[in-house]
Amino acid sequence: MKIGVFICHCGENISRTVDCPKVAEVCRNFPGVEYSTNYKYMCSDPGQKLIKDAVLENKLDAIVVGSCSPHMHERTFRNAAISAGINPFLVEIANLREQCSWVHDDVEEATQKAIELVRMALEKVKRDKPLTKIKVNVTKRILVIGGGIAGIQAALDVANAGYEVILVEKEPSIGGHMSQLSETFPTLDCSQCILTPRMVEVYQHPKIKLFTYSEVVKVEGFIGNFKATIKKKARHIIDDRCSGCGLCMENCPIKKKAYNSFEENLAFRPAIYTPFPQAVPNIPVIDETICTHYKNGKCGMCVKVCDREAIDFDQEDTMFVADIGAIIVATGFKLYNIEKKSSGSIYKGYGEYGYGKYRDVIDGLQFERIASASGPTSGEIKRPSDGKVPKKIVFIQCVGSRDESKGISYCSKICCMYTAKHAMLYKHKVHDGEAYVFYMDIRAGGKMYEEFVRRAIEEDNVKYIRGRVSRIYEEKGKYIVKGEDTIAGMPVVVDADMVVLASAMIPHDNAPLLARTIGIPYDKYGFYNEAHPKLRPVESTTSGVFLAGACQSPRDIPDTVSMASAAASKAIILFSSDQLEREPVVAKVNEDICQGCFYCKKVCPFGAIEVKDIKDINGIVFKEVAYINQGVCKGCGTCTATCLSKSIELAGFNNEEIFAQIAAL
Repeated sequence: MKIGVFICHCGENISRTVDCPKVAEVCRNFPGVEYSTNYKYMCSDPGQKLIKDAVLENKLDAIVVGSCSPHMHERTFRNAAISAGINPFLVEIANLREQCSWVHDDVEEATQKAIELVRMALEKVKRDKPLTKIKVNVTKRILVIGGGIAGIQAALDVANAGYEVILVEKEPSIGGHMSQLSETFPTLDCSQCILTPRMVEVYQHPKIKLFTYSEVVKVEGFIGNFKATIKKKARHIIDDRCSGCGLCMENCPIKKKAYNSFEENLAFRPAIYTPFPQAVPNIPVIDETICTHYKNGKCGMCVKVCDREAIDFDQEDTMFVADIGAIIVATGFKLYNIEKKSSGSIYKGYGEYGYGKYRDVIDGLQFERIASASGPTSGEIKRPSDGKVPKKIVFIQCVGSRDESKGISYCSKICCMYTAKHAMLYKHKVHDGEAYVFYMDIRAGGKMYEEFVRRAIEEDNVKYIRGRVSRIYEEKGKYIVKGEDTIAGMPVVVDADMVVLASAMIPHDNAPLLARTIGIPYDKYGFYNEAHPKLRPVESTTSGVFLAGACQSPRDIPDTVSMASAAASKAIILFSSDQLEREPVVAKVNEDICQGCFYCKKVCPFGAIEVKDIKDINGIVFKEVAYINQGVCKGCGTCTATCLSKSIELAGFNNEEIFAQIAAL
């Protein structure tokens, strides 16, 4: 075998602490090395041309590149090898940057270590075998989980490209939290005005099948060939018959036994309801927990007034199984529970702020509903306790965010902006009112965001106080807010009529469960992890599963829409051909020596290992062995390390190759 060695300076990243010409010179004398050189930027076009020319001139069979991490440019060098006629899996990367130059100061020692790293790569490439990429068929249908603005945007983009979409939303209507907003920053345009047309477009699109009041309960398979099981919960309404006239809701005698969650518990709803007037689909749901029919079999008023016979008290949950090629997860967020620590939660509440104790201490979404023209007060700013107009409001930022003592160290990104918006809306509606904002820092990183905050301070005369609030208590009908002005270096006390807390954005409670169902990683908070924060920001580590919006981390609307379109474009690229090619670095079982203990199946993080029956000539099963689905396997090697009988090997990383590297040292 004739091997070429190519040492990259990586500008100064490697050459600062590694003598690259010396490494190339020493490697030239190693057995099997036909050609060895060094270059300042081996990943550049001239560097790749150098590799191609050397391969053709010296008739090289394999390549070793001493450069940065293979995560950066392995694909670049493999493509160069392909164009020169070499199998891409006969290319090895010796990591001279992250594993050598960046972690050492002594040039002589770093150079010697670089030589040893290249020697190891040489011994491995001598034993590498040409591999062929695995081809799998593609089902050109996408599953979008979550019907907020992220899910809506992703579904429309994919559907407009001509592919089928199944959109699943757990609530009775799509729209998500954006449908609850009054206005949106920084333009203060009506949320419903820009969202509702898209909701209707989703409902009417011939390529989109909408499942509301539904959940994804099971996902099997692999990229291009997923199988999703969807549970459609019983509405007790026959969808095809309902016209959305609303007579059932108007005549329901149970009016004030359940809080309206869409109105953030500031109003009540009947036992049969739609979340809000613009709901899509405009089909109500019967709440079995408060409906009189389910308690004693009486009432039935909704049946009497419905002339289309759409009410079905005996309706049950139904299951649907769909073949899917790709998945976009857009499940959104919820607000931090300010009131108290939840059982088993990492989050600790803010009991000192009186949320849940004082009716006029509310969170940001509750203020949105109060300010909304379709909200419980028809857009008038009124106190929940007595309906009076508050003449003095205190807004408190970073309630939960950036507070490790409460369990959250991250910034929720949008709180500074929506607090400025709330203060402006208040001043626009209560002209003689006073608005105070307690803040730690103002983070307004977006187009026209800084100008928006300055407008609140300078034009609307909102009083910003830099400091934290220590306590809120009630005294003589007022809420006494005690804090500190850290700029003036003095305590501050405000007697407010109402307090609005800008609470943190956190994942939904069931986010980890859904992650495990799909097979994607998540962080300690429950946000879903991307494959790479810079280069693959909308991809998960599970091929064919993409992320969009606030399920990944706190996002504003523009970022969410951008991510949704990016995720949709990734799925569309996936569907651009009838077959997919994937890396052949997968595990394989030697069935002759497999003992069928299935420890490998227990530890496989991707669910790639199945049970296979081995039958005799009479068709009788005499042995069970592990079988690895190559479409699902990600080549992590966990099964190889766990296998007690040593019957599993990872292509490109077999025992011979690994021990050869060790022996080279």
